[in-house]
Amino acid sequence: MAGMEEQRTRRCGGPPWARGGPPQRRWPGPPWWNRRDEEEEGGGRPRWPWRSTLLLTVFVLVGSTFAAEQQPDREKLDVLARLLLFGGAALLLWRQRYPVAVVFGTAATALVYFSAGYPYGPIFLTVALACFSAIVAGQRWAAWTALGTLWVVHLLVGHWLYRWLPPKGDPVSSWGEEVAIAAWMIAILAVSELARVRREQWDRDRAERRQAAKRRADEERLRIARELHDVLAHSISVINVQAGVGLALLDSDPEQARTALTTIKAASKEALGEVRQVLDTLRTPGDAPRAPAPGLDRLPELVEQAAGAGLTVDVESGGERRALPPGADLAAFRVIQEALTNVVRHSGSRHARVRVDYARDALTLRIDDDGPATGEDAGGSGNGLAGMRERAAALGGTIEAGPREDGGFRVLALLPLKGSGGASGASGASGASGASGGASDSSEKSIKLKEDR
Repeated sequence: MAGMEEQRTRRCGGPPWARGGPPQRRWPGPPWWNRRDEEEEGGGRPRWPWRSTLLLTVFVLVGSTFAAEQQPDREKLDVLARLLLFGGAALLLWRQRYPVAVVFGTAATALVYFSAGYPYGPIFLTVALACFSAIVAGQRWAAWTALGTLWVVHLLVGHWLYRWLPPKGDPVSSWGEEVAIAAWMIAILAVSELARVRREQWDRDRAERRQAAKRRADEERLRIARELHDVLAHSISVINVQAGVGLALLDSDPEQARTALTTIKAASKEALGEVRQVLDTLRTPGDAPRAPAPGLDRLPELVEQAAGAGLTVDVESGGERRALPPGADLAAFRVIQEALTNVVRHSGSRHARVRVDYARDALTLRIDDDGPATGEDAGGSGNGLAGMRERAAALGGTIEAGPREDGGFRVLALLPLKGSGGASGASGASGASGASGGASDSSEKSIKLKEDR
């Protein structure tokens, strides 16, 4: 059962807390705004705010009843008053879809309500919430106009029209009351504007995070494409050459054909292993790779594979050899691998020279062949040089590739070394120290294997 569970976890990528990468943040922004943004991005309309509208409607109806008991000099709550209270609150159900109509509708019901002499109460909360929704939705003019109209009409009713409007004997309103109402309206507008600014800031932050996530996904896609291209291009080139040798010698020299088939088997096995390693990083992001990433310590293997394809490679090194940062080590290996693959595909020369120069802050790679170009692509995609340049650019380095004046072709790479890589560099050093001995011995002497025909 434990093995089945482990296999299921690996297939599904593991539980969220076991996967790689930092946990996703749900903040900034309140949850109901984030949910609304997700609905709009998905092409859907905002959800109906049933709960908040229902709670506010009940509060307005019950609160107005208690307010009426405290204001016996105002008109009693009748059917019209309760319809106005219910209608103004019910309009808030559409506040996210039609904020302009809702803010003017709630302001109109409030105007009719207090102009009819009904007791002051929580009906003004409906106007406040409608203004808040309109401003957050970007309809500032509607909210300011509705509140301004409400205050002006209240001023006219309290200082002029009160003589003809109920309740009878209602005195003129005090200016202190008008100033207090104006202050409350300004406070509502200020809070709404602050919420609008914060919402815009949260929207910008979310957009930036989406763009950053898209950039990371694009960079990861390009990295995987480069890895697969380098692995497959090199191995398939070796397989292509050896398959031609095997076919040519199948009848005349079966033993040599057997050797070619053995090379094909080894190259395909290695390619499958590296492709599986790349795909495993996709299935289980964050898991440590089963095998370490290739580096210059595997240069003798690369030279041996090139020899199997009929290419003689001389390797030289300069400077004090040392452990490289993992990124630079992998890039150096892939650059040499792609350059030798291009020699096998496109050059008529069966001899190449590789020089690795170690400096304090940079690594220089030079790969030469004597040409001439054959014009054959051996099934290549034409993305090799572009991939090498992308690898170098990711490290802040450069790649120069082109024909030499004396004939042949040269690839010159400069890879900056920004440090030993800390812990990862130490681990790379420990892993490379043993294999580096054999690599350094091999790099000091030329490895020359003749092409078998």
